[in-house]
Amino acid sequence: MVKDFITLYELQSMLKEGVERLFPSRIWLKAEISAIKAREGSHCYMELSQSTGDGIVAKAQAVVWSSKYRFIAPYFESVTGSPLREGMLVLIQVQVNFSQLYGLSLIVNDIDPDFSLGEQERQKRLTLERLHKEGLVDMQKGLSLAPLPYMIAVISAPDAAGYRDFMRHLHENEYGFVYHTDLYPALMQGADSPSSIIGAMDAAASSGTAYDMLAIIRGGGARLDLASYDDYALASHIAQFPVPVFTAIGHDQDTHAADIVAFSCVKTPTALADVLVSMYADEDARLESFSGRMRLSFSSRLYREESALQSLVHRIRMAFSLRISELESRLSLLEGRIQASDPRSMVRKGCVLALDSAGAVLKSVSGVRSGDRITLLMGDGMAECTVDTVRKGEEDNK
Repeated sequence: MVKDFITLYELQSMLKEGVERLFPSRIWLKAEISAIKAREGSHCYMELSQSTGDGIVAKAQAVVWSSKYRFIAPYFESVTGSPLREGMLVLIQVQVNFSQLYGLSLIVNDIDPDFSLGEQERQKRLTLERLHKEGLVDMQKGLSLAPLPYMIAVISAPDAAGYRDFMRHLHENEYGFVYHTDLYPALMQGADSPSSIIGAMDAAASSGTAYDMLAIIRGGGARLDLASYDDYALASHIAQFPVPVFTAIGHDQDTHAADIVAFSCVKTPTALADVLVSMYADEDARLESFSGRMRLSFSSRLYREESALQSLVHRIRMAFSLRISELESRLSLLEGRIQASDPRSMVRKGCVLALDSAGAVLKSVSGVRSGDRITLLMGDGMAECTVDTVRKGEEDNK
């Protein structure tokens, strides 16, 4: 018995009719560009996909004819600042086409750049809402930064201009300040950059080096290229990193989730280098000011002490001079008294001194008897005498 069947062509034709009936006109389709291949002046071929938590759940091939692509691509880049690339979520206008020979294909007629920008903002909003809910937004702000950060872990692409600018401005600063930097390479844009940066952060944390801070550095780029910095996993990792994280991802218009949860963010790598150098310069100026005040204080104290010492020396000299004068006066007085009581002085004034036979001065008649020989000492000589009579006091004269 012959079974009923249809040919492959008939099946493909039926599918073609069904597709044309279901999609008679163009539709807007949201999908991720999982692969893209385009050459200048040629058609652009894309692989579109959709993913869930379980992985990729749908794929389709799409083509942008060269006549359309030469207008669509530059317009998209002029609005978003980024060319069409893998990993980008886009809203595209397609005509669903089915060929009996090639199967299903999507003919791209237009791509909405505003959707891609809006999708990035939506992702940022969702990330921040989750971070706030989990209490992670201000965790880094609670850390303490070393007054003079010296040990610096740097996450960047080794060949990035932003990294070179940072290193040049930091290590060739006008003051000659010295810093220690270690580079941990990572992809700084694209779909794989969040996981790459997280891996570099983990490497720095497990290196055993006691870093003062971590710097995430990226040069300038398109707004859509910065979508990685609104990734929840990356922002969460930054928020919970054990040392202060500084972001300098090179965009002066937008602030991303990574910037918001970081300890501090600056717009460019050069600006970050300037911040670090200024910290050292401010501390150097403070120390110089303190040193100047110390020198001035020491000079003032020395001047005061010298003045006090000179005053003390002057007072000592004055006191010593007064004491000398006083002693000289007393000495002169004593000398006068001594001279006044000198027997020779008394004799010169007309007094007569009586000396016994031993040459001692006779002060009383009680030591003299009749017949004793005495000597009378006078101003111009002396006389040897014999005592004839001894009388005591005036009463003996009566």
